[in-house]
Parts: sequence; structure tokens; C-alpha cells
Amino acid sequence: MNPVVIIPTFHTGRRHRPGSNAVATYDHATPLNEPGELGRCLESLEKVQDLGLVVVLVSAEAAIARQAEEKMRAIAEAHPQLNVMVVGQDALALIRQRMEQLNVGKLDFEIGLSGYGATRNVGLVVASALGFDAAVFIDDDEVIDDPRFLHEAMYGLGKLTRKGIPILAKTGYYINDQGSCLSKWEDVWYNRFWQQGAAFNQWITTAMKGPRLSRSNHVCGGCLAVHKEAFRRLAFDPWISRGEDLDYMLNLRMYGSDIWFDNKWKLRHLPPESASEGDRFRQDIFRWIYEYRKLEYSRALIDLQQVKAESLEPYPGPFLEPGLARRIALTALLRSFARDDKKAYRRAAKAARKEAQVFAERNCAKYFSFQYTWPELIARVEGDQMLARALVNSALVAHDAPMAAAPQGARMAPGADVMAAAPQPAAAERPMPVAPRGAGIDPGATTEIRLNLSDFED
Repeated sequence: MNPVVIIPTFHTGRRHRPGSNAVATYDHATPLNEPGELGRCLESLEKVQDLGLVVVLVSAEAAIARQAEEKMRAIAEAHPQLNVMVVGQDALALIRQRMEQLNVGKLDFEIGLSGYGATRNVGLVVASALGFDAAVFIDDDEVIDDPRFLHEAMYGLGKLTRKGIPILAKTGYYINDQGSCLSKWEDVWYNRFWQQGAAFNQWITTAMKGPRLSRSNHVCGGCLAVHKEAFRRLAFDPWISRGEDLDYMLNLRMYGSDIWFDNKWKLRHLPPESASEGDRFRQDIFRWIYEYRKLEYSRALIDLQQVKAESLEPYPGPFLEPGLARRIALTALLRSFARDDKKAYRRAAKAARKEAQVFAERNCAKYFSFQYTWPELIARVEGDQMLARALVNSALVAHDAPMAAAPQGARMAPGADVMAAAPQPAAAERPMPVAPRGAGIDPGATTEIRLNLSDFED
């Protein structure tokens, strides 16, 4: 298999601002004037065997988008051993124009560099256009220690279980700064009604003791491998405020597939300190209320499989049950008395009572409408030479010669043909540039995969 590694990055022009936009508020957005973690992540990738292309997605506020892209490009240029493609607003313009030429439709919100889900969808479109057969998502605040990281990522991907179920998506797990895969959850009085960390710890403790591959109730978005047969069918949900990785697992189940947990595939997760834990919990409130409402709505669609909370025990089932809004609002209120971030927790409690519920009600059906368009989009862009050529020529970081920087504030004129404006080969007869690929990675012998599956998990 030939996987592409995709790293979403998120940037802000200021240290912290409480999020008014539920979708475009991020856990650890990197301030423009700070170095961030991407350099450390790329350095750790240098020792990974059979690494081909690394795609860095640049999500930033419009006012700083070009500066953020230039910053990411400069960091990539400091790692000449790697083949890095930096996808910012200019590359996104190429994608959108090609989509328009292919009569796909206007999907600027669903496939864009704003929000967790939409940004990941850009990565899937790039992977498809360049002809990769798997996408491996990692985060920029992670460190990879195992040179065989990609081999472990591909283990089992695309194989069949004994019952003929294809393994089309899989997740590994994070090791934190204490060397543990467990949540740092605290068993304290203000968490009485929201024991998310305890439920997760119960689930992963069991999964770590099981066979190497087992059906997963959890997804680490920064340690996620998706086969092309999965992303041909399913996009990420651009309306979810965070937790788009777990949501992808639920989407796969609704559409008849699943995600598998690999207890031998891991990396280190070393995130910066959150600027506001209360605002992060507010995003969780939007996430869980939206997820609950979305699952409820899906039960009215006869072509989808029903996903019930009881099938997701011990995690995340308890957080998708009736009474969710009351419990999460009460937790925010209790934390506002006990935690330092009191004002943010009060804002979170207020959001749970109305704002998050209105958001969920307005948007819970939109993903399913988008899903009617996504497979056709991928079918049209998959291996598209015109888009692939434009992306390689415009977004691939060149180490042999410096790339000319676009003038500050430069923009395409209205109606300009961005495909034609992308840097082109000097001579017409020059062959199309090919995105760098690693050596083909064997996902493992089928017999070995079967021996490493539980009798009850496939």
C-alpha cells in the first residue's frame, strides 16, 4: 500500500479568543508569533521507514491565512529529507476551481480550511487526486518514535476478517507525557455527572488486553488510517465542533462499516496547554449534543444502520443517552464553582441550555445530504491529472531552489483561471510531476491478521 501522511494544522492571530463560531474554534490553535509543534513532529517523521508524501493542511483566519501558510512552508523547508506539500488557501482555490469544472457543486463549507471536519475533507480530496490508496492522519503536536510507524499503520488495512468484513479504517492510541495511554481524569465531586475520563479508561484498558485488532468504540484522530475504499464512500462531518474522529466511526457504522483498534500502533501526544479549559468544554457541549441529535435523526433514514448508545458501552455510550444536555450543563455549572476558569465554564453551562441545542437542531440533517454528493466528488477527482499536476506544482515544497513568495496580500482576480495560474512545467513535453511515494507497504499476511482477531470481534 502507498499511504500519504496528512497533518492538519490550526492557527490564530492572537493568543486566545473565546470561540463564537462553534465549528471554527480549536483546542490548540497555534498563535502566528509562536513556533508551534510542527517542526518537532516533522523531525520525528524523518526516521520513519518508507515515508512518501507528507501533506500539511493550513487552517487559519482569513486575515493571517497567507502568513500562516508561509510559516508552515518555512518549517517544511527546514526538513529537506522529507517530501512535504503545504496546502493553504491557494491550493484550496485550485481544488475548488477543479471541482467546479467537474460539475461537482459548490461545497465551500464542507470542503475547506475552516473547522476540523472540513479541513480533513481537504486532505482526503488531495489524497484521492494524487492517487494514494490510504490516508494516515496525525496531529502536529505528536511525536513518532517507532521507525516502523507506517508499517504498523498499514497492518491489516484492506484485509478481511474470518467473516469477510473488510478492515477499511483503524486507529491506534496516544501515549501522554507520563508514558500512559490512560486519561488524566480526576474522580472529584464536580465530575459526578460527567465521568468521561473514567469511561474511556475502562474501554481502553480492556482493548489493550485483547487481540491486536478489535472493533473500536473510540478513535484517536491523530493516529488514524483510512483506506481509500472508506474515504471514497464517507467524508468527515464539517458541522461537528470537535471529536470529528469519533464521529467518523459513528458515520462508518451508520453506513455499514466500522473502525478497528490496533493495540500495537501508537505515538506520543504532547499537546500545548489549553488556553481555556472552560471554552474547550463548551466545544464538547456542542459536540455531544450535536452527536446525540444526529444519531436520533439518522434513525428516521431507512437506508442507514441504527447506532444505539447501548452498543457503545462503556465509552462513548453514556454520553449519547437521553438527559445528556442536563448532565453536561450541570457539570459545567459545578466546574464553574471549583475550577479556575469560572467565567468560561459559566458560558459553557449557558450554551448547553439553548445555543448548542439550537445548533444541533439546525444542522443535524446536513451531513446526510452532503453524503449524497461526496462519493461522486471523489469518483471525479480520483487520479485527476489536471488537479494533481496543479497541486504538485503549486504546493509541494521545493528544497533544491527557493520558491518565489507571492506578493503580500496578492489575490486572484475575480473569475481568474486558477488552474492556468498554477506554476506549470517550463516545456509542454515535460512529464507530469508525480507526488513522492514511499515503498509499497505490505499490510500483513492474511493468516496473521486472522490469528490476531478475537473470535467475538469479527
